[in-house]
Amino acid sequence: MSKGKVDALLGIVFGDEGKGKVVDVFTPKYDIVARFAGGPNAGHTIIFEGKKFVLRSIPSGIFAEDKINIIGNGCVVAPDLFMAEAKELEDAGYELRSRLHISKRAHLILPTHRVLDRAYEAAKGKNKVGTTGKGIGPTYSEKASRTGLRIGDILENFDAKYAALKTRHEEILRNLNYTDYDITEEERLWMEGVEYLRTFPLTDTEIEINRALREGKSVLAEGAQGTMLDIDHGTYPFVSSSNTVSGGVCTGLGVAPNKIGEVFGIFKAYSTRVGSGPFPVELFDETGDKIRQIGNEYGAVTGRNRRCGWVDLVALRYAITINGVTQLIMMKSDVLDTFKTIKVCVAYEKDGVKTTDMPFDTEGWQAVYKELPGWQTDLTEMTSEAQFPQAFKDYIAYLERALEVPITILSVGPDRAQTIIR
Repeated sequence: MSKGKVDALLGIVFGDEGKGKVVDVFTPKYDIVARFAGGPNAGHTIIFEGKKFVLRSIPSGIFAEDKINIIGNGCVVAPDLFMAEAKELEDAGYELRSRLHISKRAHLILPTHRVLDRAYEAAKGKNKVGTTGKGIGPTYSEKASRTGLRIGDILENFDAKYAALKTRHEEILRNLNYTDYDITEEERLWMEGVEYLRTFPLTDTEIEINRALREGKSVLAEGAQGTMLDIDHGTYPFVSSSNTVSGGVCTGLGVAPNKIGEVFGIFKAYSTRVGSGPFPVELFDETGDKIRQIGNEYGAVTGRNRRCGWVDLVALRYAITINGVTQLIMMKSDVLDTFKTIKVCVAYEKDGVKTTDMPFDTEGWQAVYKELPGWQTDLTEMTSEAQFPQAFKDYIAYLERALEVPITILSVGPDRAQTIIR
């Protein structure tokens, strides 16, 4: 934890690494937890004391009742989905309104944005990106084209602003010949969500965060998705619509680069990807199926099968460089407990050319592997590094040498308590 700084916790491959769990573990050390990018396409699963929560827009620090949580200006918010998520937490006994602050500069996802999302995907034919259909892409597109609506717009003359943007969307949908949709009930819930949003502190969160930093307080920035889904640095066009890297912390929260402290890079002991796009380490055999089943690799928001493969050092080195990662966190180590041999992707190869650098386009590249012995030991009951089998210690040491960044935290199970700090 860095006082007077913003520490960032980022997914450094394709997302779904378990950021929510680690943020929940880290939260007691921080004064503020803030989301800086993404929207309800993120699914951060947190399990503790026999309870399970899946957060989509609300930061994962919300369970610590003495901490402020912020949805920053870089995020996009769907009022109806936010309302459902927040009410679930309220029903579970968590008070939100005094602790959850929302940026007036964050953009609104309209019901017609979700229809546009489906229409644009349908128009791509075989070249679908594989979006969640939550309206994220169209909302960020309108942010860039300066035609979107922001949270602050619900405070004044909103009905007219909403009607004008909805009319524009309907015209686009007619031009796409995509007219077979009915958002009547969805729109009713959405408007109810807008009224619900008005009961929360809608603030200039960039001012709030910088004031806290001047007071020497600590902020944890919670990422969404992963580096390889970054709009600039990911496997474009099969990416998300926001900057998921550490630079996105600055733009998504309104803080200067010199205010960034530690950058925690979180990854799994293997690799997964959801949706379309190149994935050189993907396993199409029984091993891939076994990893998926043991790791319960299904999307927290969509339920989609995650594509599974071995850990990818090419992608990890690239992400560490782009983000300036200072500490690594390895999740779901226990998923590999039963494997006799574990593979590590050390390079990519295509048409006789081998590289350890991330190519401009990873389509068609094949993974080059190094084999390591598995530990074949149940890690889930272990509470300290001293209990680790030698083969697991060797796996950690190999990754640290290859990546040149220390692995300081290891997860050996889904529960909050199954987290070992080295």
